[in-house]
Amino acid sequence: MRLIIAILLPFLVFFTIGRPIAGIICLILQVTLIGWLPAAIWAVYALSQYNTDKKISEALANRR
Repeated sequence: MRLIIAILLPFLVFFTIGRPIAGIICLILQVTLIGWLPAAIWAVYALSQYNTDKKISEALANRR
């Protein structure tokens, strides 16, 4: 679901993963039509990093 949001409304993803300042910057970038594509790519990348960090944290927690 977050992936669809990252493509359609990139700024919203940053708020859902706990990065509101990046969300505001992304919103400013998304306001322009040319900036929407980089904003969507940035949001998808940030979402993948968030998921990777979450998996690493869970693996380390299960290890102990």
